[in-house]
Amino acid sequence: MADETQPIAENPAPTPEDGQVMGNVASSDVQDVAVGHDGAERILNQDEIDSLLGFDMSDEESAERSGIRAIINSALVSYERLPMLEIVFDRLVRLMTTSLRNFTSDNVEVSLDNISSIRFGDYLNSIPLPAILSVFRAEELNNYGLLTVDSNLIYSIVDVLLGGRRGTAAMRIEGRPYTTIERVLVQRMVEVVLADAKEAFEPLTPVSFTLDRLETNPRFAAIARPANAAILVKLRIDMEDRGGRIELLLPYATLEPIRKMLLQQFMGEKFGRDNIWESHLATELWTTQTEVRAVLDEQQISLKRVLNLKVGDTLMLNATPDSLIELRAGTIPLTRGRMGRRNSHIAVRVEAPLTPHARQAVQRLT
Repeated sequence: MADETQPIAENPAPTPEDGQVMGNVASSDVQDVAVGHDGAERILNQDEIDSLLGFDMSDEESAERSGIRAIINSALVSYERLPMLEIVFDRLVRLMTTSLRNFTSDNVEVSLDNISSIRFGDYLNSIPLPAILSVFRAEELNNYGLLTVDSNLIYSIVDVLLGGRRGTAAMRIEGRPYTTIERVLVQRMVEVVLADAKEAFEPLTPVSFTLDRLETNPRFAAIARPANAAILVKLRIDMEDRGGRIELLLPYATLEPIRKMLLQQFMGEKFGRDNIWESHLATELWTTQTEVRAVLDEQQISLKRVLNLKVGDTLMLNATPDSLIELRAGTIPLTRGRMGRRNSHIAVRVEAPLTPHARQAVQRLT
């Protein structure tokens, strides 16, 4: 009986069938594994390919943690490692709600939609156009950030500030660039948002955000390399039946100088530090009495000589009436002075400032 199993060629050509993909097998050992019971080659179906690459559309969250996609995204730093950011942005939402109500004289509600980590290049490619991109500078951090205002919010702000009727949707005209009036009104709103961002960061660290320029083309708003990681904050602004989105993008390079502060679990983290006891302890230390010794001279002698000392023996000191003596508090040298007499008491006049060791000891105590 002839063997029905067909031999496998050394370099078989791929034969896709029904949307499936066949891969070439290089090793002869792997070829044996790839051959099924009926002699056919192992063919990966679409689900297995998606699982391998990490692009499973059915479960997006699990897909980001598996396959090649997980390796690619492993360089991104999660914003959850910086817990103080969420507190800062919650404070920004509260401040914007008040300031935008004063700015528009309308009922404005600001909500925080999402905080995520993203690559800068991916974000630029995902911006829905038309939009106005505001490039601002963080002065103390010596870097830039990006504030994007979508078209819905632009037309809504223009409609509200110029006296549009309530209850009617903002008119949206496509196919034309933004006018000077629209750009100026959006610029004023961006300046209000940046002032609130400065106040939101104030309890953490003083940061001044200044508007650098307005752009309508994402290519001209490149403030970082496409592969650099950034924090993306999406804010939703609702004005009754109108509104839109503001997206705030901060590269990790901008936040790096204050990274230690952003690692705190809560604002002003001090781990049990009590200012009341600190002040009380400092007050008591300043009134504490300490023993100060005036050392005329020091000598090293043998133990045998010390043991043979008798009453009436004399030790000669290498000190004259004009020699400087050392004042000590325990083992810490404080300063130097000269010995003299005041009335019926022996006195020491200080001739030098406190030593660095004494200053450090006082600073540690206070």
